[in-house]
Amino acid sequence: MIVAVQLPTVGTTSAEGTMEVAASLAGLARAGDLVVLCGDLGAGKTAFTQGFGRAMGVTSPITSPTFTLANRYLGTSLTLNHLDVYRLNQIEEVRDLGLDELVDSRSVTLVEWGDAIAGALPGGYLEVRISLGSGPDDRFMDFRIVGSEWSDREAGLLALTAGGDGC
Repeated sequence: MIVAVQLPTVGTTSAEGTMEVAASLAGLARAGDLVVLCGDLGAGKTAFTQGFGRAMGVTSPITSPTFTLANRYLGTSLTLNHLDVYRLNQIEEVRDLGLDELVDSRSVTLVEWGDAIAGALPGGYLEVRISLGSGPDDRFMDFRIVGSEWSDREAGLLALTAGGDGC
């Protein structure tokens, strides 16, 4: 049985605010972690990843892997794997990506549209669901711990969700 813990929603009013929330989350991440990013087109999944990557020490531009499916970025101490599974149609295509091999002791992996492949994900993960608000840059982020891998950081995640820039 997979245990899921829903955390409070964080609101931001700018892309920078979304990136700051992601940077705070990166401070909680550990080698081998998996973060699943969910949300409509244009919700801010790549912007979230950019903030996360910056906090990990990634200096190269972080772009959407929509057509490449996977990008790797070297951070200060860990590698950031950034995947986009939007274009994958079958679970076999997910297995061909080698997701099991990417989630390792030298990296953190963020998967855009990962909720579509939840059944193929190795182990537990943190789900970040980003939704649009009423203003052009307003975003709401819902965090959910799925499985046990992030459960020991629930207090840190609760502190993170107490932030945001007031959307």
